[in-house]
Amino acid sequence: MTDSAIVQPWYRTLNRTQWNTLLASNLGWVFDGFEAYALILTVGVALRQLLDPSQYAQIPAYAGAIIATTLVGWGIGGMIAGVLADYIGRKRTMILAILIYSIMTGLSAFAWDWVSFAVMRFLVGLAIGSEWVTGTSMTAEIWPDRARGKGIGLFQCGFGIGFFLASFTWLFVGATGPGAWRTMYLIGALPALLTLWIRWAIPESTLWEQSNERRRAARERKRSGAAETLQDRALTRFTLIELFTEPETRRRAIITFLMATSSAVGFWGISSWIPPYVGSVAAKSGLTAAQWASFTGMAYNAGSIIGYVGFGFLADAFGRKPITFFFFAMSLLLTPALFLLTSDLQLLLVIVAVLGCFASGQFTWMSAWLPELFPTRMRATAVGFVFNGPRFLAAIGTLISGALIVKFGGYENACMIVATIYILALIVVPFLPETRGKPLPE
Repeated sequence: MTDSAIVQPWYRTLNRTQWNTLLASNLGWVFDGFEAYALILTVGVALRQLLDPSQYAQIPAYAGAIIATTLVGWGIGGMIAGVLADYIGRKRTMILAILIYSIMTGLSAFAWDWVSFAVMRFLVGLAIGSEWVTGTSMTAEIWPDRARGKGIGLFQCGFGIGFFLASFTWLFVGATGPGAWRTMYLIGALPALLTLWIRWAIPESTLWEQSNERRRAARERKRSGAAETLQDRALTRFTLIELFTEPETRRRAIITFLMATSSAVGFWGISSWIPPYVGSVAAKSGLTAAQWASFTGMAYNAGSIIGYVGFGFLADAFGRKPITFFFFAMSLLLTPALFLLTSDLQLLLVIVAVLGCFASGQFTWMSAWLPELFPTRMRATAVGFVFNGPRFLAAIGTLISGALIVKFGGYENACMIVATIYILALIVVPFLPETRGKPLPE
């Protein structure tokens, strides 16, 4: 990089390809965010159509099961996509994920009972996990080292934007009648059109292409009977096995898996219940619960967007490790502030926004830090495993939180129990290396 490039603002050092890659990744994540939050907003309404009235008292438990099913699909799909992206390319996998997501989201609108709804949500989950893996890998590999955190933060905020759009859309669609939830899923089928633009506008990752060429050459040498080097063995070994073969990558995978578990369980076990919680507080004051749930979703996700972007900029300024620790600590401290300190609705919305900044914004650590911890040949596999594997545990956490809500007859105690998971992340964060401004490992 020249001296003139160094003194330029960071955004002027980027080319059209880098911006297009960010836009494609961000839009895919926007639509995934829309779909994920549409489920949170509509699952209760949907279950009132899909369940017998005698089962209405158990709706929180059924809702937990539906969300858990989605998370299981998310975990499986994301790990499969990580492996695929390392073998067939980031771009191809991204296009495939968006197509599957769009088709299955549209089909969710035609569910006829809660089981069919759960099955379709599982298939949607397969695609949501897949899109994040490819978007993260593409952005990390195409954006420059000194601006990678910023690019990742701008990519990650797409999920919050999607959440906000879902809340805003539901504010109007939710008032159209009992079938409004079906309309939300039909709207969620539109992203299929994005794949046409992606095919034209962005290239495949050069780092992946170079790694893939090295892998092909290593396989050819192996087939020809040439002596196998340690590097050749690493390139030809199945990526998921390779991730746990080398001691350092294995150590990093375990630590980041524990951190990702804290993020996933904390989010799905707490944030999923924030809109209905505030809605229940509003209902006690004689206000419309659905309307206040929409207000809550918009407040939470406005804070989330700030958190997603802010994390990336702060991580580039101060480092991945201290900012990740800070976001986990604030998520732990703000949970009791929301559920225990006040019932004033205006103040609740303020706390919801601040909690969203940290509890959702913390997910940027996975986009910003994970790609910098693993080499290109296994990067998507590692990112996919760490980000999506904890979805299985988050699914269990969601089931448990739903059952606890039924047991305690309210949200407060259940969410406080789930919040203790953040302590796990605070313990293990210090054991990872700082990677700010360093080139991606090849």
